[in-house]
Amino acid sequence: MENGHTICVGTVGAGVWYSSDSGARWRRSRMKLPFHAEPGEIQIRSLVVSPHDPNVIYAGSEVGLYRSEDKGAVWDLLESPADGKQIWSIAVHPDDPNVVLIGTKPPCVFRTRDGGQNWEELPINAAERCLAGAPKVTNLLFDPRDSGTVWASVEIDGIYRSVDGGDTWEHRPALGKSELNQDIHGLTISPDPHRKIIATTPDGIWTSADEGQSWTLHEFPRFSKRGISYCRGVALKADDPNVMFVGNGDFIPGKVGAIQRSTDGGQTWQAAPLPVVPNSTMYWFATHPADPDFIVANSLHGYVYTSQDGGASWTKSEREFGEVRALAWAPN
Repeated sequence: MENGHTICVGTVGAGVWYSSDSGARWRRSRMKLPFHAEPGEIQIRSLVVSPHDPNVIYAGSEVGLYRSEDKGAVWDLLESPADGKQIWSIAVHPDDPNVVLIGTKPPCVFRTRDGGQNWEELPINAAERCLAGAPKVTNLLFDPRDSGTVWASVEIDGIYRSVDGGDTWEHRPALGKSELNQDIHGLTISPDPHRKIIATTPDGIWTSADEGQSWTLHEFPRFSKRGISYCRGVALKADDPNVMFVGNGDFIPGKVGAIQRSTDGGQTWQAAPLPVVPNSTMYWFATHPADPDFIVANSLHGYVYTSQDGGASWTKSEREFGEVRALAWAPN
């Protein structure tokens, strides 16, 4: 892309940082804080670029929902029922920019139909407690085949589906009907003709070809004899769903990580060649249809990598951050 890319990085404790030159130089965003928040301590756990306007980006935090209209330079805090909850996921309706969903910890899903002026809580009825404390809604996705269908993942309570825009929800599959690990980290959907629901968990990547009724697991090589192969984010190349990426590591937060890449729809995988070994588990990816070959990835402990060729090769940003929990990029 001739005019480059604007990358936004969401941190735990330092708000949002952005680069308008594809990661060469970085600035800290200006964020409006509520009266009870301390400057410099804002925690960002989700970032989503509006599919209707690349200037508009949403950020989820522990003090509420933010919106930027200048690609992340300045952020305004929107009124929402999520104040006091951590926002872990955001989804913008592909046909209506005024319809936005947010998922939180404790696990709730809220919807606005008027751009954030009014909100309603949706009856997802996720578990209130789990082994890790309060569950959280880690992903919200509008189905690319049918925008009336919404998918949600909960850590730790599995996957939910709504076929009426969020008015009602069902567990997929019904509880007790599958071996799917309920500790869902990443979630994405491969569109036709390669229709799959794809989820990542601490034990690998799970795929379903029957709308979440049954699942198969692919495990990655362990990083040590006693370790595991922990998986976090999952992404598809915007113009080719056969090219898939999984954020991988030895544990959480981990001491080493990898980007697992497939070019055949998940049949075979290889660890991508990275110029610097990640300092922790690889966590999230950012893609955008404006430039399918430009991929951004981050480690949990602040390394940012970019690829200009669809993930075949990578470079590491000189700028390093603290704990990074969210990632997005928008075309300039």
